[in-house]
Amino acid sequence: MNRLCWIICSTMAVLLAGCTSDTVIEGPVEPIVEEKSDDEVIDSKNDPFTPGIKVTDLMLPKQNSRVRSGAITHVMLHFTNNALRNPENPYDLDEVYALFEEYQVSAHYMIGRDGEVFHLVPENRAAYHAGKGIDLNYQHYHNSFNDHSIGIELLAIGTKEEMLPIVPEEIFDRINPNDIGYTDAQYKALDKLLEDILKRHPTIKKDREHIVGHDEYAPVRKVDPGSLFDWSKIGF
Repeated sequence: MNRLCWIICSTMAVLLAGCTSDTVIEGPVEPIVEEKSDDEVIDSKNDPFTPGIKVTDLMLPKQNSRVRSGAITHVMLHFTNNALRNPENPYDLDEVYALFEEYQVSAHYMIGRDGEVFHLVPENRAAYHAGKGIDLNYQHYHNSFNDHSIGIELLAIGTKEEMLPIVPEEIFDRINPNDIGYTDAQYKALDKLLEDILKRHPTIKKDREHIVGHDEYAPVRKVDPGSLFDWSKIGF
């Protein structure tokens, strides 16, 4: 096995980050709780927290989430992509979705490059997006942030330095510069989605204590949403 193949094989679990995020999606970040009909896709109609904005249902299988066991108090932002496997077309929706399935990770929502909002997991279930980490303001959430947060993935790619642990330089250099960072359409969609989520969850305050990046919760492991994410464009 040559060096590049070894790098690709050994880093795919990390790549599914965000959760990725980081397909940046990372492999299973906690034990999967088995339920009946694990192979079935979740029916979002049973979720009491129905989005009040236009979303496209792209529900993940039940094995990619579990019943939530804590109050929803936070939103966590991530980026995700398929740059490692397909740097020329890192945002192919089918391929990114397949990565979530393959590594049994998830988020509640994903925002496309043109501002499309995809609904992946009902909010009344815990998605596998945060993994291990700690929030200094909520230390009792240690390694259990999934139970208390809504995860939002944005189809995006960080800087070369941020991506190097998971995407070798020779692959990163094949990425179109227009595919790096975030789009204005994504910021607008994220702003609307956050406004909608906060209306339905008054326990989430609109401040940087309750709306956080994955890199703040797990700084040793994660870099998303990264230095290219402009918090001011969503009101911070």
